[in-house]
Amino acid sequence: MPFRPSSQFPSLLASKTLRHLFPLPSFAVSAARSPSMAAAPTGGTGEDSLPAGTLGGGYPTPLSPPYPAESKVVELRRAMTAAARSGSFELTAGEIVYEDEWLAIANKPSGVYCEAVLSSFPSLRGFATVQSELHLANRLDRDTSGLMVITKSHKVAGKLVKAFTNHEVKKTYLALCIGYAPSWKKITISSGHGRSKFGAWRVYSTSDVGRTLPGGSMVKHMVTSFEVLSINGQGKFREPTEPEAHEAESIIVQEKGIERGRNDDMKADEILVRAYPQSGRTHQIRLHCQYLGIPIKGDVKYGGVLEWKGISCDAHTLHAESLSFRHPVTGLPVQFQPTLPLWASEICGSMLQDS
Repeated sequence: MPFRPSSQFPSLLASKTLRHLFPLPSFAVSAARSPSMAAAPTGGTGEDSLPAGTLGGGYPTPLSPPYPAESKVVELRRAMTAAARSGSFELTAGEIVYEDEWLAIANKPSGVYCEAVLSSFPSLRGFATVQSELHLANRLDRDTSGLMVITKSHKVAGKLVKAFTNHEVKKTYLALCIGYAPSWKKITISSGHGRSKFGAWRVYSTSDVGRTLPGGSMVKHMVTSFEVLSINGQGKFREPTEPEAHEAESIIVQEKGIERGRNDDMKADEILVRAYPQSGRTHQIRLHCQYLGIPIKGDVKYGGVLEWKGISCDAHTLHAESLSFRHPVTGLPVQFQPTLPLWASEICGSMLQDS
């Protein structure tokens, strides 16, 4: 399969403030919240009302909002649906993108747990497999579709997990976001990442990286680069290429992000973005989209709309689009980019192809 050599991501440019990058008055950061964002899953945290750095007697203060109260009900419903579907899930031949005697690449559908992909894996090409040695080298959220690597031995698993941990595996994601069209075409965002007082994943200031959080974990660094592919269906579909530093805006997170209220949904745009995660934090792309004011459609936990154009969203629109790495046994460079999910293929199919 074709492989495009990649260089390391360049260092970040000088930081720009949110007000510079998002000049619209509607995007002004305010202490006020819409009713949907006012309460945390436990009934409200109160943590955001404290001065920065004083949470819980010295814990850093998160800069993204807590989970909306309604997300509890939505997540429970989606989890029950996914559990039922996962119980009877079987991978099809079309969902196995690649297989050799050492590993396989599966294209996971949305609404299925990773464990169901692993437990239902058959060797459709005649390679011997030992179920007890099958291992997931990477994981995707329940509602995120896309590429997963299944290894067939503990030795190969160790090599690939190390490659993912060391960021030697290059990944791209497609996300359909709902928000005001951003002024930037490409951007790199650098922030902190960690669990807040009530266990929710949140964005933190880069200056808080290394500080201890409630529960004993620490704020870790996370970086994502984004490029806009289309706005309201207008744009050109481009193959993934690592963004150059001189082409991108840059944010080094030091203040609260952009929060959207319910009334904003009626005047929002559909924005298709490609994400290039440079770190592998939990919910990284979802958190950074929320921070930038373009939450992913259907991602209610992180500010996304539950209903769009009169249709209820059953899942969030995030897809693990491509993977490239050196094969852990042969050492050859490989790249995988399978069929897109329906929502993405409809958008990309209507866009002009970049020549």
